[in-house]
Amino acid sequence: MDYSKYSVIVVGSGFFGSVIAERVASELKKEVLVIEKRNHIGGNCYSEVDPETGIEFHTYGTHIFHTSNVKVWDYIQKFTEFNNYYHQVLTTFKNKVYQMPINLETINQYYGLNLKPFEVESFLEKEKAKDRIDHPPRNFEEKAISLIGRPLYEAFIKGYTKKQWNKDPKELPEFILNRLPIRKNYNESYYYSRWQGIPKDGYGKIFERMLSNPLITTVLNTNYFDIKDQIPKDTILIYSGPIDQYFDYKFGKLEYRTLRFEKESHPYDDFQGTSVMNYAEETVPFTRIHEPRHLHPERTYGNTTLTIKEFSSLDDGSNPYYPINDKRNTDLVKVYRKEADALENVYISGRLGDYKYFDMHETIDAALTLFENGIREKLK
Repeated sequence: MDYSKYSVIVVGSGFFGSVIAERVASELKKEVLVIEKRNHIGGNCYSEVDPETGIEFHTYGTHIFHTSNVKVWDYIQKFTEFNNYYHQVLTTFKNKVYQMPINLETINQYYGLNLKPFEVESFLEKEKAKDRIDHPPRNFEEKAISLIGRPLYEAFIKGYTKKQWNKDPKELPEFILNRLPIRKNYNESYYYSRWQGIPKDGYGKIFERMLSNPLITTVLNTNYFDIKDQIPKDTILIYSGPIDQYFDYKFGKLEYRTLRFEKESHPYDDFQGTSVMNYAEETVPFTRIHEPRHLHPERTYGNTTLTIKEFSSLDDGSNPYYPINDKRNTDLVKVYRKEADALENVYISGRLGDYKYFDMHETIDAALTLFENGIREKLK
C-alpha cells in the first residue's frame, strides 16, 4: 500500500479514531486511511448477532450510550437512532438481589428497615461513625467507608472491586468511586444523563456509516507497528492505541484490565430479567452476567435467550481494555504524556492513548475537540 497518498492516517477504528476520520473526510474533504488490527471496525463498542439465538450482543461487554452533552448528542444522531432503553443494574449478594447503585431500596432491604429519604443521612452517619475516618480519604476503601459505612461497602463494593480491578481497594485511588452514585431515594436509573439508549440497529452500523465516506479507506487485520516504518514522517497520525506501546515501553509498561466472556444459550425467553446482573461476592469468579435481549425492548426475539458471563483479569499486553489508575500507573502515564506532547504531527488520545476511563460520550467529545482545536487548523 502507498501510505504517502494519505495526509491523515488514523490508528484504531473505535469511536475516537472513527470520529476523527469522519470529520476530516466530511468537513475538510481530505483522504484518510484507518488502520485496524482487529477483523472488524468499532473497537470495543462493536456489536454482532449471535448465530444460535439471533440476538444482537455487544462483543466486548454491554455498552449503554448516555450523555448530557448537546454537542455529542447532536453529532451521534447523524449516524443512528436510539431506542428507549433505560439502564438499570441489579446485584446479587448471598443469593439475594439488590438495586445497584446503592439507593434507598438497597439500604432498606439490606438492613431490614423502612427508612424515608430524610432519614438516610443520619442513619449512614451512625454507620460511618463505627469506622470514623477523620482525614481526607487516601484510597478507594476509605472513600467508600466514608460515604456509606463498612457493612454496605463490604457487601456490595469490596468483593466486586477486587474482582474487577485485580487490586486490593486500598491500592486504588479514591476518585474511582466517583463513577458510582449513592442515592437516598428510590431512583433506579444507573445514569443521571439527559439522554440514553441503545442504537436501534446496533453499534456496528454506526461505525459503518461513520466510515462510509469514499475519502475514507479502512484496512482491517493490520497492526500499525508492522507498517509504521512505511508511513512518511510528515503524515498527520492519530493514534488511539496504548500510549506505552507507541513508545515501545521505553519507560516501562502501564497496567490495563482486560475482560474474558463466556456465552451460553438457554431454552427460555428470559433468564435473569435484566440486561446486567452484578455478582458482588469475591467467591463468585465472574463479575456480572449480561443478557443482551433486554437491551432492545422494541425487538421480538424467540424463546431462546443468550447470557454472557464476564471475567476480569490483568492484561498480558495483547488485549487492553481499561486503565488501572493507581499511583504507580498515574505517575508513569505522566511521563509518557510529556513525551507525546513533544511529538510533531502525532496525536495520541482516546481511552488507551490518554490512559483514562472514558465513556463513549467522553471519547466522542475528546475527538471532536481535538478535531476542532487542532487537526482542522493543521490541515487547512
